[in-house]
Amino acid sequence: MAISVLELLGLFLGGLLAGEELVVRWGVQPALRRLEDHAHIEARVSLVRRLMIVVPALMIPTALVGAAVLVFSGTGAGFALRCAGVASLVAFLLLSFLGTVPINITVNDTWSPDNPPADWRKVVVRWEQIDTFRAGTATLAFVLFLVAAALG
Repeated sequence: MAISVLELLGLFLGGLLAGEELVVRWGVQPALRRLEDHAHIEARVSLVRRLMIVVPALMIPTALVGAAVLVFSGTGAGFALRCAGVASLVAFLLLSFLGTVPINITVNDTWSPDNPPADWRKVVVRWEQIDTFRAGTATLAFVLFLVAAALG
C-alpha cells in the first residue's frame, strides 16, 4: 500500500519535531551549562524568545496531522502503532503546556541576566528534566509513526 501525502507530511513534521527536541535537550542545554551565569541566563532568555515561536509552529501541526493520519488511515496494519504515536504526542503536549510553557513564560517575563531569580539553577534543572521527557516522547512518536508507515 502506498504511503499517503498526509502520512508523509506527518512523518516530515514528526521528524522535525523530534530532531528539534533532541538538539535542544542534548546539544543546547549541555552547552548552556558550560557558560558563566550571566551569559547562561542571557542565552536562555534569548532561546526562549525564539523557541516560543518555532516549537509551537512544529508541535501543533505535528499533533493535528498525526491525529488526522490516525483517523483517516483505518484500522489495518500499523493502527496500534499510530494510536501509540498519537498518545506520545499527547504526552508531549501535556509536558509542554503543563511543564515547560509556564517556565518559559516566567523566563521571558521576569528573568534578567543582571538580576536573576535566586532559584534559577533549580528551575533549569526542572526544565531539563521535563525536556528529557519531551525529547523522548517526540522521538518515540516519530519512531512509532515510521514503523506504522513501513507496515502500511
